[in-house]
Amino acid sequence: MESEGDSCSWAGSEDHEVVCEKRLFKSRLPECLAQVACSHQHCAFPLNRNELCVWNTAGSPAAQPLRLLGHQHSISALSFGSKINPLLVCSASRERVVVWNLDECTQKLKEGLTPQGIIIGTLLRLVLHVRFSPDDQQVAVCAGSRIYMLSAKNEAILVELNGHLAPVTAAEFCTWEKNMLISVSEDRSFKVWDYSTGLLMYQSGVLTGFPLLSLLIDEEKRQIITGCAEGQLWIFSLISDHNYRCVARIDLKKEQEKFYNKIWKSEEELGERQNASELCKTNSMKPKGSVETSLPVLLIEHCDYSVCFHNGGNMSCALNRSYFWIGTSAGLLLINLANLELEAFLCYKDYSGLSIRFARLCSLMKKAVNGKVLCLITSIFEDMIAVLEVNLALLVTSQQSGILKSGNEESLSVIARCPLLPRSPLCTNLNKNKKHPSKTHGVKSTVKDQPLVFHNKIRSSGYTAAPQMTMFSPNTNLKKNNVSKCKTSFKCANQEYPVESSPPIYHEAEISVSCKPTRICCIQYSGDGNYLACGLANKTVLIFNSDLTNTHHVFGGHDGAVNSVGWSHDKKWIVSASDDRTVRVWSVCKNEPALILGKEMFHRAVGFAQFYFMDTFILLCCGAEFHLLSFHLDATKDDLRRYKQKSICRLVQKFPMASTTEITSLSAVNDFYSYIVLTAGSNRALEVFDLNAGCSTAVIPEVHTRAVHQICQNKGSAFSTQKPEAYNLFMTTAVGDGIKLWDLRTLKCERRFEGHGSRSYPCGIAVSPCGKFIASGSDDKCAYIYEMHSNTFSYKLGGYTESVINVAFSPFSPQHLHICVSPF
Repeated sequence: MESEGDSCSWAGSEDHEVVCEKRLFKSRLPECLAQVACSHQHCAFPLNRNELCVWNTAGSPAAQPLRLLGHQHSISALSFGSKINPLLVCSASRERVVVWNLDECTQKLKEGLTPQGIIIGTLLRLVLHVRFSPDDQQVAVCAGSRIYMLSAKNEAILVELNGHLAPVTAAEFCTWEKNMLISVSEDRSFKVWDYSTGLLMYQSGVLTGFPLLSLLIDEEKRQIITGCAEGQLWIFSLISDHNYRCVARIDLKKEQEKFYNKIWKSEEELGERQNASELCKTNSMKPKGSVETSLPVLLIEHCDYSVCFHNGGNMSCALNRSYFWIGTSAGLLLINLANLELEAFLCYKDYSGLSIRFARLCSLMKKAVNGKVLCLITSIFEDMIAVLEVNLALLVTSQQSGILKSGNEESLSVIARCPLLPRSPLCTNLNKNKKHPSKTHGVKSTVKDQPLVFHNKIRSSGYTAAPQMTMFSPNTNLKKNNVSKCKTSFKCANQEYPVESSPPIYHEAEISVSCKPTRICCIQYSGDGNYLACGLANKTVLIFNSDLTNTHHVFGGHDGAVNSVGWSHDKKWIVSASDDRTVRVWSVCKNEPALILGKEMFHRAVGFAQFYFMDTFILLCCGAEFHLLSFHLDATKDDLRRYKQKSICRLVQKFPMASTTEITSLSAVNDFYSYIVLTAGSNRALEVFDLNAGCSTAVIPEVHTRAVHQICQNKGSAFSTQKPEAYNLFMTTAVGDGIKLWDLRTLKCERRFEGHGSRSYPCGIAVSPCGKFIASGSDDKCAYIYEMHSNTFSYKLGGYTESVINVAFSPFSPQHLHICVSPF
């Protein structure tokens, strides 16, 4: 080792706010070194290749570290014990594995004696990883392609785990499952062992083309996270009935690029591009033509995020969130486990006060001290070891201050917060502008104004009516008293929504919509929850009682599959859109449409239609634009002019979606006055329109890896008692890319739900009005129910004969969920 003055240095009077180099060690490092270690307040690393160095970070920066001699060959792996008292550390080399009791070693040094460790294994070949069991009674030693379970008390091989085809790079103990050990290897797979018997319980397939380097077990969510040498992360569920299902996959390079683009966009909006270097250290953002560098996942560790922000006075943003660190050769990445997005990135080379620019190994302390986290890194090019002190709260706020500012100023809200503007498109209303003819008195009418017979209405002979095109009309099975029942059945007693309730997991009733296999394209509850409307591929619209006892109405008239159905707020009308390029508005009490918008209005099929602004308008999407229509409905018929439609409709304005060829989903609230319309396009972007201003207000690019096929807003229920902020949450889903929960105010993904099996076809999602549960269909013939606080599903409803393509929660009871099972 070099002289003490040359071997060590630490931060002096220079004030490094985000990160500082607390201490630097210069010494010859072993070429085979694969693991360094950190505990609650200690760091362990080799000096002079075979000397174990343990430094107490809680003491003075100038304090001498504890040096322990017990190896003849170079140390390759180090690990601290799980318990604090006594604190154990294990060091491994080619010729032996040694366990040290730090309290005893410190006491012997004070007495002038040479500390001795316990040799628990010898001649196990090159050791790449060691890990103590939760009770510190055993040590898992990864040597070559095998894992040796050694006693921490004496030299004894308890079990030998043999099954990997390449060197084992990491192993972790599962704390809630007895005798469970999980390992990853350069053979690009992970295995689950019963280390008491040596039995292999599960082995995965090959995950990637690059070696797996790191592993973390998340006890809270019961998941494992593993990373490879190419910057890819995989998350698998350890819940017993999930069968080690892959929950998510993260590409760190893509997340890094998205993070930088988000920051630069926020700076452009704030006009602070000239202060980019002060706002965020993003010098590592690669310019055009530069060589791409990989981000090998050297470490995955829990982040003590809430403690850091509690000390910083910003506790609210850390509640109900889970974060973890990703250590790479370029720096540290902070990942939000809720939405699987990058929150902050500390790039070593962006800080001039750091001696190491690229790391070879990395280790982090699990617990933060005074809001700061200590990180131990070794250099990839030089014989240097540095201990860094990272101010997590300052790192996050400094990099996201522009995002937070741009999100707080004039943030969007689903609930209308200001009156209509004078030139707003929403000021147009046919019901107000329609001039009803006034009756004139005292004027004697002439004979030619009278009908030929002295009756107010006469039965037409039919020679002036349009020819009948439909040979047979569907049998609705209606009784004579159904019409009167229809008028009164929508009156619902005033009841409160049961906020505290269990999810719907038990089968109650089912009904067949057709005598032959027919795809159910869409489904929607009426506002009071008494009726359920379904659009079918056989060109019909069905209305059922919510308990599925009988078919209430059948509407026929479309010449193509019905793409969408929507109820009016007063529950008297239904709007349907079809592939035949028509939109029809039906009266719930009659079989004939009150309004038909024909093919001459639309150049392509209408993908979606709904009532909007408390039944004042109709929204529909056609191609790359959506239309705002004002209408007046009149379902009465004149026997003299039955062919003439009394209902009228007028186009108010068309709103094109930028940079897309087709709108794949549209959503807006009709239960209360809202100016916001959400659209998703084939370009995988989501665009927010403010119809009060009559323009687009925000765009979220790359919402999913594929085009969004459904936007589901938290519209609540007439009987629910949600806070107004809850209505600003909405969800999106795409084929093979899970479900994402977004906040309209920040335009940020708050949580990501994974685990359902929809991989080939678009399947529907629904949120319970209480906001506690999320339901999802799937093409694996199952339905999945999520709890809002969990990333993976809590319940799996299976046993169906076909794919579950649509789901719908009852507006007045979260214990009632309708599931549509049909072929695609």
